[in-house]
Order: sequence, then C-alpha cells, then structure tokens
Amino acid sequence: MENSIKSVLLIMLSIILFSCSKTEEMKEISAREILGNPEYLAISYGGYRENTRDIQPTMEELKEDMKILNAMGIKVLRTYNTKLKQTSNLLEAISQLKKEDSNFEMYVMLGVWIDCKNAWTDHPNHDLEDEVANTGEIERAIEMTTKYPDIVKIIAVGNEAMVHWASSYFVSPNVILKWVNHLQKLKKSGKLPSDLWITSSDNFASWGGGDDSYHTEDLTKLLKAVDYISLHTYPFHDTHYNPDFWKVPEYEENLTSIEQSDLAMLRAKEYAISQYTAAANYIKSVGISKPVHIGETGWASEAGTTFQGSTGSGAADEYKAKLYYDHMRAWTNESGIACFYFEAFDENWKDAQNPLGSENHFGLITIDGKAKYTLWDLVDNGVFKGLTRNGKPITKTYEGNTDLLLENILEIPLAGDSKN
Repeated sequence: MENSIKSVLLIMLSIILFSCSKTEEMKEISAREILGNPEYLAISYGGYRENTRDIQPTMEELKEDMKILNAMGIKVLRTYNTKLKQTSNLLEAISQLKKEDSNFEMYVMLGVWIDCKNAWTDHPNHDLEDEVANTGEIERAIEMTTKYPDIVKIIAVGNEAMVHWASSYFVSPNVILKWVNHLQKLKKSGKLPSDLWITSSDNFASWGGGDDSYHTEDLTKLLKAVDYISLHTYPFHDTHYNPDFWKVPEYEENLTSIEQSDLAMLRAKEYAISQYTAAANYIKSVGISKPVHIGETGWASEAGTTFQGSTGSGAADEYKAKLYYDHMRAWTNESGIACFYFEAFDENWKDAQNPLGSENHFGLITIDGKAKYTLWDLVDNGVFKGLTRNGKPITKTYEGNTDLLLENILEIPLAGDSKN
C-alpha cells in the first residue's frame, strides 16, 4: 500500500514538473527576444495561388503553408496589409494550429499599408495621405493585435512608403511618424501590449543610407519614435540599375560560369552589407541608437528576357538565388540581425500579365509546391515528409537534376560589355 501511494505521488510530481517545464518552454516571448535570434528565422509571406488577389487563400491552404514553413525552421512571418482577408485568416490559422499542437510556434510582423492621397492614379499627391484608407489599415491592425497578442509581436507602418521611387504612393516621413506615434501612445496607455514593437519597413535610402534628400528633421523624429529600423536591400534589382558591382571584371573572364556566379554573389552580399551599413552609420550620426534589422531582401529565380534575365544582367536563376539566400542567412545569423527573407512562396498576381516577370519568382517554393534549389537539401533530409501544398507533396524543381539546373545558369555580362 505504501509503495502504491509513493508511486502515485511520484507520477503526480512528474506531471507537475512536466507541466511547469512546458509552461516555461512556451512562455510569452517579445519582439526584442525574437528579432536577431537565429532560432527564430523570419520570412515574408503571401499565400496567393492565383493571378489575382481577389481569390483569397483558404484556411486549409494557409495551414498547409504554415506547416511547411514551420518545418523549415521559420517562426516569424511578415505580412503587408490588413484590408485583405488573408491577414486576418492567417492569424486565425496560426491560432488554430497552436491549439491543435502546443509545440507549434509562429509569430507575425503585421504590415500596415500606407498610401498618399490619390495613390495609384495619374496624379498622386505625395504631400498628403489617403487618410480614410490609412486609418482603416491602422484600426484593423489594432484590432488584430488586440485579438492575437500572443502572435502579433510587431506592427510595421508602411511598406516602402517613403522611398521616392515608389512614385505611385509614397508619403513623407511625417505621415509615418503620425501613425507610429499613435501606436506608441496606445502602448503607453495599455491599449496595446507594452512589449509590442512598432517600426516602418522601408528601403535603406529612406532610412538615411541614400542621398541627402532623405536626411530631414522628420526622419530623425521617426528614427527616435520607432522601436527598431526595418530596412530593405535588394542587390538583385541593382544588377540592372547599378551594375558596377555585378559585372564580371576582366581578371575573371576566363573562369567558368559557375565560378563567375560564385564570385558575383559574394559581391552581391557585400553590396547588401554596404547598404545596411550606410543606413546604420547615418542613424548613429544623428545620435540615435536603435537595432537595425532587415525587413526585406531576396533574389528571384526567373526574370524572362529583360532587366535581370537572360538578355539583361543574367542575375535571375536558381543557382544564384541559393547562393544569395545562404550568404544572407549566414551573415545575419552571425551578426544578430533578423532577416525577413523575401519570400516564402512564388505569387503570380504581382505581375499577372507577365508570367516570367521577376516579381512572380522570388519564392523559395513554387506555387505548385516545388522546392527550389535553395531548399533541395531539406527535401533530401525528409523535412517536408508528410506535408503538402495544394494537396501535393513537396518535390524539387528540375526534378532534382543538378546537371540540368547548372545548365540554366545565366551568363553575367562582362565589365567591358555594353549589354546592361
């Protein structure tokens, strides 16, 4: 009898200890602890499978994607707007997965889209904002954060909303500042979680790393107001727009296309680091000390025959895309920098009229569930075993034929070549 009592007590004690350990393991975590932590890899996410965003991903499709990303070690997602149902459905999908599996862990950087007045028309007014649309975006973000405080850890006010080449919709920093201050006040009043981080996600130039036109008093105020800086850098685009770093120098001309690509991608990594450093140095120069994380960077695997494609800079192929991903993950993980890599899955709506356009091909996985070269090792290691996209198992592009993939490496123009 005494032994039976002891056995029961030991079992109860084990249950209590196990429960305590699980509670400790799944304790509430903040953006400060997540960002820059290599155990919390980040990625930009859109789950659209069609040529239009009028067709929203279903709850089951969102859950499929979350399971795939979770298997890859991704634990932080970035979204872009609150108006479309994908975002609210995504939060609910994550919430349901957490209830189904107490070990499932996924957090969100909630994007708020910001537009100027008359955005996306022939006469955008960059001095004023679209107050109705922007207010709606902010109000929905507040509602979602309040409903899912265990999932939403960051709100980003605007996506490339200050950079001047976003000519259809950009606003001045004071518009972003207005909304950042609004959210910060709600944090102080207790209406939003106190450890929620507020930022804006924008091009490195917008954060002071570009020309002097961005160096304004309002930018300094914004830098003081945000909890951290979310910075974008895209060497991929600049292989066309600013190709000096990219072209094959004379002393590399006799190398193979693979060797030339290897060296070009090292230069691309250094180019990204230089843009990051330029912004970080400017921020320090105005007396501000804030974390700087990467809100977007990526490399397309296809670009057709123009710009970064076969008749342009020759940047867009799966071999180079893998090198860039590996370089950026290694650098940011070693440096304690979060990197919201762009992006998880291909999305055709971005350039629906041009199927081969680069904007459709930034994903690590194709729409029909083929893992690009970047992820082939994960397929080999059984990471995706039992997981599907659109009901189909995750397989490799090129049917896993490395020789065929290498045959499709695009030629990079020579430094003395007039092309590009």
